[in-house]
Amino acid sequence: MDKDRADLHDESSGGISRRDFLRTVGAGTLEAAVLSAAAIPSEAAPAHTGDLVPLVLTVNGGRNELQVEPRWTLLYVLREKLGLTGAKAGCDRGECGACTILIDGRPRYSCMTLALEADGHEIITVEGLMRGEQLGPVQEAFVREDAFQCGFCTPGQVMSAEGLLRQNPHPESGEIRSGMSGNLCRCGAYDHIVKAVQLASQIRK
Repeated sequence: MDKDRADLHDESSGGISRRDFLRTVGAGTLEAAVLSAAAIPSEAAPAHTGDLVPLVLTVNGGRNELQVEPRWTLLYVLREKLGLTGAKAGCDRGECGACTILIDGRPRYSCMTLALEADGHEIITVEGLMRGEQLGPVQEAFVREDAFQCGFCTPGQVMSAEGLLRQNPHPESGEIRSGMSGNLCRCGAYDHIVKAVQLASQIRK
């Protein structure tokens, strides 16, 4: 009742009412927002247009000719376009390591790597460590040391271990822990993982 009286008083005195003020402010804000959006230059719009570009990826020794969108990650292309699902999509922001693969022999997060960045480089996924149906040394060591529980992080762990051993064939325990620090294991199988890397070092001899 008091609010209505205040509005009537403002209108009768020739002033602007609270209701009219709110209507005016609301309309002005909307108009300003529309004008601001229209004033944004075209360069600020997302660069992605959906266009495909040619790409050649060398994966596990094989040549793959593809048409990709510039925004596609290497992880997406490996899994969805090449059917190599060993690398796992975990955090999608370079924190868990489940998507680790090797590029030119070094571990790299495929979720943080654009597919176009891998052009001209050698890519190895966990599938590429096998010799037919035979496990590679690191994969065998992970099985023998029971270095996994749920197994989701295991492909990334294996690839980080493979990359570490290629750079340092006989790492000490501390070097193993440092080299594997970019891979998280929710199950907490870290002691077994260290033992698996040590065993893989012996097997690779």
